[in-house]
Amino acid sequence: MSAEDAKKEIVDRVASFTRNDAFLSNIPPTVTFNGFQAEGYVLKPGSDAEAVLGRAHRSVFGRELEMVTSLAYLDSRVDVLFDDIPALNYGAISRGVHDLDEGVNLPSLKKTITAMALFIAEWCRLEQIDG
Repeated sequence: MSAEDAKKEIVDRVASFTRNDAFLSNIPPTVTFNGFQAEGYVLKPGSDAEAVLGRAHRSVFGRELEMVTSLAYLDSRVDVLFDDIPALNYGAISRGVHDLDEGVNLPSLKKTITAMALFIAEWCRLEQIDG
């Protein structure tokens, strides 16, 4: 769904609700959209990249990769929408990202870096150099 389609759906649903409300039908609300607005994207599960990352994650963390949906802006959407490059977002355990008091769990960061290195090694088909 495009950003414009999403906005239209919101306006239509508010209008539909207000028509059936005794108070709001007499003074219908105005919907205003503020802030950053852009097309979103969904990377469908099951990509080759996801499988490789899952193996790397499992080998380091000893458990399956957890999928999390983010409603925040992620730069990877630019790669997907404008360059047709599939992108995954992967990171350490954190809290309050980009907040004044953000934090990251350092042991998980070390493991995450190791998993990313394993992902790169397999994805790019790196080979060991003897000598």
